[in-house]
Formats: sequence, structure tokens, C-alpha cells
Amino acid sequence: MDAREQSRSERRQRYRRGHRGELAAALLLMSKGYRILGRRVATSAGEIDIVAVRGGRIAFVEVKQRKTREAAEASITGAQRRRVHRAADLWLARNAGYRGKEIGFDIVFVLPWRWPVYLANVL
Repeated sequence: MDAREQSRSERRQRYRRGHRGELAAALLLMSKGYRILGRRVATSAGEIDIVAVRGGRIAFVEVKQRKTREAAEASITGAQRRRVHRAADLWLARNAGYRGKEIGFDIVFVLPWRWPVYLANVL
């Protein structure tokens, strides 16, 4: 296998891992009573991993899959926070029916061999 094929293979593996992590996060949110409105929602400002609603609250959720919680926490940057907030503003502009809801910016950390960790209003 040459370097290009290996690089493609590694990208596919990361992509699949990302999907599995987002699925675990979505299942956790559904167990908490959220209805998933979208996964990997693309906007011109960037992607939102999960958009979910429960009652009068809409959550824009960033999913971080890392080996340790410390690594997951360290992976959240100020630029990323701003990107998610801008993307949420664009999503709300296109989905006017959700504008009156309480808005939350949440994180789910997906760690190996543990339940996902859900943190509300920390992004």
C-alpha cells in the first residue's frame, strides 16, 4: 500500500469513527428526551454535529471523540465555539419555527469504553 492509499484508508477510518461517535451522542440525547432534527448539518459558516430539540429548548451540539476527557476538553477552541454559534444563527434564520425556543450550545464527549459525557450550555 502506497502513502496515498494509506492516507485515504486513514481518512475513511476517521470518518467512520466520527459517524459512530455522533451516533452514540445522538442515542444519548434521545435517551434524555431530545428529538434529533439533524446530524452533520452544513451551513456556510461550518458544520453543526447535531441539532436537537426537547420541549422549549433547541440544542446545537458539538461531539468530540477522543481517548481521554482531557484531550476532548482541550480540543474545544474559541474559533470552534464562534463557528458553531455562527452556524446556529444561520440554521435558525432558515428554520424560523425554532426561533422562539431557548437556545443551548452543548457538548458530548465520546470516550472509549465509557458512556458519552453530556455537558449542557458549555459551548
